[in-house]
Amino acid sequence: MFDSAVRKSAASVSLRKQREIFAFAEKERIELADALAHFGKSLDDLVYEHSRKQVWSGGVPRSLEDFRGAQHHIPMVSFFTGCGGIDLGFEAAGFEHVAAFEFNELFCKTLRKNRPKWKVFGPPSDAGDVSKVSEVIAALEPIISINFEGIFAGGPPCQPFSIASNQRFSKSGTNFKRVGFEHERNGNLLFDYVSIIKYFRPACFLIENVPGLRDLDGGEQLSAAIKDLRKTGYEVEMPTVLNAADYNVPQFRARLFVVGTRTNRSIIFPTPDEIQYGAGSVLLQKQGQAPNTETRSHKLGSVQRYARLDYGQRDQLGRVDRLSPCRPSKTVIAGGTNGGGRSHLHPEIPRTLSVRECARLQTFPDNYTFVGPTARQFTQVGNAVPPVLAAQLGLSLTRSVFGVS
Repeated sequence: MFDSAVRKSAASVSLRKQREIFAFAEKERIELADALAHFGKSLDDLVYEHSRKQVWSGGVPRSLEDFRGAQHHIPMVSFFTGCGGIDLGFEAAGFEHVAAFEFNELFCKTLRKNRPKWKVFGPPSDAGDVSKVSEVIAALEPIISINFEGIFAGGPPCQPFSIASNQRFSKSGTNFKRVGFEHERNGNLLFDYVSIIKYFRPACFLIENVPGLRDLDGGEQLSAAIKDLRKTGYEVEMPTVLNAADYNVPQFRARLFVVGTRTNRSIIFPTPDEIQYGAGSVLLQKQGQAPNTETRSHKLGSVQRYARLDYGQRDQLGRVDRLSPCRPSKTVIAGGTNGGGRSHLHPEIPRTLSVRECARLQTFPDNYTFVGPTARQFTQVGNAVPPVLAAQLGLSLTRSVFGVS
């Protein structure tokens, strides 16, 4: 299916015609978009100088729908929900969504737009702030009971622990060091989350983060949190890193998971798949009528540089990489708190990816809409746990912790 799609797009413009369009834009001193329009073409009609040398022919990865089964209705509460990656995966795995706590109003808008029946605690109606432990407890007490027979899931903001985040700052700046738990706000959110877990004592809890959390301060901080939870009566599995590419996600993305239970059952993580899916498995199909498909209107010079790249090569000036259709994508990047991430370059079109294409690499359904400015849409997508990975984790916990087959 995708092989024919690539061949069809190859007929849209030749390299000779492409060079003619570039020369016309330079001669007339007009934007590339205007030159393309003059020739009845669009950015998506352009090609790389080295194109179609690699063609993905391995089919499509499993979608979120493939993991839907019997609805066991085990209740779930999520914290630091973001745009809902973990929640969507657990929903597909049969969990009943009870409540979500999210501090960012824009992310709350995305959650409410896509899942209007979910109870989302966050702006403008609520703070959604997990650091306000007493407020979170007061909000949950009318909904759930102590010794909650469900699961708490959440990933405290990971930027203080992320090497990629560290690289964005100047060495002379106060944010350069991986300050972790010394961070004035985000660094303490893990322990706020632990306090809420200890209060309600859910049957199972999930902590998600970047692998850097495990090594921060020699592992002392995470160890302290785990020790605290074990004192409360939890069996806590050792921190486990899963690479999304091993679980039907067409993207290399390593995430750390800590799972604890008071059910006296063994915790079993999902089994890796033998097949890894290339980025072409989801990027070589047209975006169609899905939302969030807008692409950047690149300058002529940028596209000319991109067009010279081979698979896997980086444009050093723009710091973007051309993806290979036959290998999982590099990690989709969220960007900083004040802006969106840089998207990678499409395998066969010399442009950066759209939000929708990044969402496909993250395994979000095409009908899931991200709201807000495009830069903030990238932030939402890049911050999320891939829903398909979350679904497999949810199914494993359903069987191993809750004893539901």
